[in-house]
Amino acid sequence: MPQPASIPQRNIAIDIFRALTMFVMIFVNDFWKIHDVPHWLEHAEWGEDFMGLSDVVFPCFLFVVGMSVPLAIERRYSRGYSVESTFGHIFSRTFALLVMGVFITNSEAGLHPEVSYRIGIYWILMVVAFILIWNRYPQGGGLQKERRYKLLQFAGVLILLYLAITFRDPDGKVFSAGWWGILGAIGWSYLLCATIYVFVRDDLKRLFLAWLIFVAICILGSKMRETYGGEALLALPRPNFYHDLLGVLHIGNGALPAFTMGGMILSLAVMRYREVSAQKRLLFTLVVVGLFVLAGAVSRHFWILAKLGATPPWVFYITAIATGMYMLLEGLVKAGKASWFKVIIPAGTATLTTYLVPYLFYSLADITGIVLPDWLTYGPMGLVNCLLFAFMTIGVTQLLVRLGIQLKI
Repeated sequence: MPQPASIPQRNIAIDIFRALTMFVMIFVNDFWKIHDVPHWLEHAEWGEDFMGLSDVVFPCFLFVVGMSVPLAIERRYSRGYSVESTFGHIFSRTFALLVMGVFITNSEAGLHPEVSYRIGIYWILMVVAFILIWNRYPQGGGLQKERRYKLLQFAGVLILLYLAITFRDPDGKVFSAGWWGILGAIGWSYLLCATIYVFVRDDLKRLFLAWLIFVAICILGSKMRETYGGEALLALPRPNFYHDLLGVLHIGNGALPAFTMGGMILSLAVMRYREVSAQKRLLFTLVVVGLFVLAGAVSRHFWILAKLGATPPWVFYITAIATGMYMLLEGLVKAGKASWFKVIIPAGTATLTTYLVPYLFYSLADITGIVLPDWLTYGPMGLVNCLLFAFMTIGVTQLLVRLGIQLKI
């Protein structure tokens, strides 16, 4: 097994990258309540050859998840945890993300009128249950406190069971896991890539080979432009073993794990060569970003640029954006400018808590019936509204952390 790279205890640039990505995610996720959003900020429509800001956020988050994997796993090993324990940790984190993802996803369409509670009550109970189960409880304090924390976690499980049993969607269908949601997609990608890392550690050649395989799956499985037949290069009749295997492993068309694996590779490369000069780092950044932009431009001749289709140009352009953004942030940190991001840093250190806070606001709006005035939902004022909401969400997150409420999985 290859020897691991020297792993720092904390990478502030990754925290900032994660915080910035989460801040933008909250901003664009709030567009549902406003009108006349500029198209370049929105998601592209199905089949549209376009990429808006909203199409950039999720894959960048997957990329930063990958950047954190080597740090987290190597820190566990440095503290004496075994491989078996590390696998258990990976599985428990994945399970938590899947559970949270499926509860959030089931609620997106609302509730059947016959359900005895409002969707706002569902969201409040859901968030409270998540906090009870996965809160970062204080260490120590004796057996009595440990039992109290276990009781709180058990109460959280009971709340989720109640919601799952009583849930009915607008069509009367029961609670299901047909789609795992954003958190679930992150969980599956994390599980796959973290498992690969446990086996190969910081062997960049093998990690790069895994990335190439994911990209190849994407290239072979993405439908080409109508000019080239409108079919995938590997258009096998369904069902077949190949696609069934991709489904079982939750690889999909390879795009999502390619982002996570790309983040892992960049993280290790930066750590391995962190002593090189600023000029060489700049050259590395320009070359890597330039190559991915070129790959995106060439591949766009054969495939459209689309998040919904997870096409190769989307993979290449996002990888260029994520690489360039991280290297820029790292340069700012080295220049002593980390304080520029102080106001949003809680979103990078209490990320899961930040992701859930908006549901508390939406719950209160649903329960109280508060409706925004029209002048706050159109044009520039609508965007300012969403921007302030993102800052407010992070502010509440910081307050919750000070009160001892912070999810940890």
